Amino acid sequence: MSGRLAGKVALVTGGSRGIGRACALRLARDGADVAITYVANATAAEAVVGELQALGVRALSLHCDLARIATIPPVFRAVIDTLGRLDIVVNNAGVGVLGTFAVTDEAAYDAVFAVTKGVFFSLREAAAVIAPEGRIINFSSGLTRGWAVNSSVYAGSKAAVEQFTRSLSKELGPRGVTVNVVLPGVVETDMTAMMPAERKEASRQQISLGRLGQPDDIADVVAFLASPDSRWITGQLIVANGGSTP
Repeated sequence: MSGRLAGKVALVTGGSRGIGRACALRLARDGADVAITYVANATAAEAVVGELQALGVRALSLHCDLARIATIPPVFRAVIDTLGRLDIVVNNAGVGVLGTFAVTDEAAYDAVFAVTKGVFFSLREAAAVIAPEGRIINFSSGLTRGWAVNSSVYAGSKAAVEQFTRSLSKELGPRGVTVNVVLPGVVETDMTAMMPAERKEASRQQISLGRLGQPDDIADVVAFLASPDSRWITGQLIVANGGSTP
């Protein structure tokens, strides 16, 4: 397989659908072997593995629930044991809970921040095994840039990931490993499919480019951050929202 990521191995969490799937496919098109994780839908994950293998790369799917910390270390061991190394980690998996302070209960709060805790420990595992000059790309949300009405818990959890990113970039900088975070705007996925039509239209009208984002729009940004061209970018918050106002 030729390409600027030939010989590299990537891990994409939440890679069975949406933005994660688009990232996995784009990294494979650039030549990387790719492992993806899933929580519940093994069939969808295996379908993505088939798509990846059709591009001429090695691929595998692994079960991982970031809310259950014990499931994280085996994923990293499996990637190293099966694919031989780890160069790129894309922390895409997440969960969203919307609601005002008045209606958000402790269970909803804990569900969101359990995943954030999982991201932290995923980063700890990645830091231990990632190759020199490796790339770690985390996901936040454009909601952290403004006043997140009905999204306080979700936006707060993503703001934590932004701070994980900045701190880890300092720790791993001496090894040439870059750590960045992507902040997408509204992207058309199965999650946003549940948004009311009027809210989607209001979002579209705020975007300079006049349309909602597509998973490939974000995957292309991730591919750049995963490439050698991004070697001088680390600890940064990369907003990819089509020019949307908060």
